[in-house]
Amino acid sequence: MNVPFVDLRAQHRAIRDELNQAIQRVMARCDFALGEDVARFEEEFAAFCGTRYAIGVDSGLSALELSLRAFDIGPGYEVIVPAHTFIATAAAVTFAGARPILVDVDPTTYNIDTSQIEAVITPHTRGIIPVHLYGLPADMDAILDLARKHNLVVIEDACQAHGATYNGKRAGSLGHAAAFSFYPTKNLGGCGDGGIVVTDDEEVTGRIRAMRNCGQREKYCHELAPFNHRLDTLQAAILRVKLRYLEDWIDARRQKAALYTEILAESGVVTPVAPPDSVHVYHLYVVRASRREELRAYLWERGIGTGVHYPIPIHLQPFYSDGGFCRGQFPVTEELCDEVISLPMFPEITTEQVEYVVANVAEFLVKERVTEGIRTYA
Repeated sequence: MNVPFVDLRAQHRAIRDELNQAIQRVMARCDFALGEDVARFEEEFAAFCGTRYAIGVDSGLSALELSLRAFDIGPGYEVIVPAHTFIATAAAVTFAGARPILVDVDPTTYNIDTSQIEAVITPHTRGIIPVHLYGLPADMDAILDLARKHNLVVIEDACQAHGATYNGKRAGSLGHAAAFSFYPTKNLGGCGDGGIVVTDDEEVTGRIRAMRNCGQREKYCHELAPFNHRLDTLQAAILRVKLRYLEDWIDARRQKAALYTEILAESGVVTPVAPPDSVHVYHLYVVRASRREELRAYLWERGIGTGVHYPIPIHLQPFYSDGGFCRGQFPVTEELCDEVISLPMFPEITTEQVEYVVANVAEFLVKERVTEGIRTYA
């Protein structure tokens, strides 16, 4: 059996005619930049998230950076981010001219450890970017309490959390603004890059709309920084089709994640958790294994694709080599980066495929225990 890490072909086969029709409508209108489908998708996605506004941009990174800039967060300021995340979270802060301040993560949820945040708040701290990693919302009550206490801006990095909920509210509607990515493999993904900012703040919305479009509110009058970060109309048309299926795809992911967790229970592998106040949408199904690379190779030989999210922590990335960081500074993050492995997860994955993956994981672990026992005896 072959089990790809993700199978976009299966998703697209099921809605091929709708996608083709949406693309052809854009081709007929030729409104390729900020066209009709962009405006309509923004309305539909804002409604989905439960926010007043949405502003389509070209990537999740742009969504984060423009959000920071819209709140006037730049040089001289600090923004707190989790140490265990994709580099875009910290890079957005750097690109806005501010300084990312890293905080280690909770060893159970893998999201930012809220008990460590207050200790790094300084007079220069202006914001917090909680990441809803792998599709699980961060501990937003604790984060928002700290934000109110210290007058900080909270920008959710919801790039992996389309449709996730926290205390009954959608990811994206919890902070002052939120950034989503529509990279093709996301729970809601385009056929290319894309992103969006959601917020209830009218002034922030206006500033981001201008900045994404060369800094202009009025054509050829460039009031703000003239970035070019527009969401393509073709991508918006595709995303409008896919948004109609997102709830069903989330349900399918959650069902298969529950199956994974159930049949991995006796394996010794550490499986994901979801606190009772959160609905995890399993953009990734991430487990931990002490001999990860050997396990990945074993699964690959048996036709099973896997991923690692992420192998090198931000503080040890070459880009941040001059940031004053050192190994051992964020021990939970470093341990996770050595052990996490993402198993195949997509809405169309079958029960048989999940069972095949788990059977091979279990087989590997049994062989490893036998081998280790032989070494110990010797």
